[in-house]
Amino acid sequence: MSHTHTHHDGVPRGVLIAAGLLLLLSLLSTAAVRWSGVSVREPDAAAIATLRLHFQDRADGSIAVLDAASGSEIERVQGEGGFLRGALRALARERRLRGLGAEQPFELIGRADGRLTLVDPATGERIDLESFGPTNAGVFAQLLAQGQRNGSAR
Repeated sequence: MSHTHTHHDGVPRGVLIAAGLLLLLSLLSTAAVRWSGVSVREPDAAAIATLRLHFQDRADGSIAVLDAASGSEIERVQGEGGFLRGALRALARERRLRGLGAEQPFELIGRADGRLTLVDPATGERIDLESFGPTNAGVFAQLLAQGQRNGSAR
């Protein structure tokens, strides 16, 4: 007596094909939206404070944060300052790629909904700081608060 039995290893082929097509459709839809130029960002809340800043590397390895209007030092970032350095490095790289210098200040914008945005008016690049978590955004929130205390933020 022979036993003929069949068994299926894993998921049926039709289900795999359907999953693959769904994945392909998702990727193509996402690409189409990106290439179309349609903005999928949520509109920004109103700006309640804007601080125009220059950042300068110092000989001791620190970064001087300067009020662009007065030239006065608002803060000096000592040590690693990893997130601040990384954000500035990304914006500075865009300026270098476009042949732009450091003359035009960056803008740190505090918004009515509590979000912070670091904008480079020279390139149009922006970093939505809350995307990197409260600790990292807090580094820039302290700069904005210091600028407001000094009367630098408008």
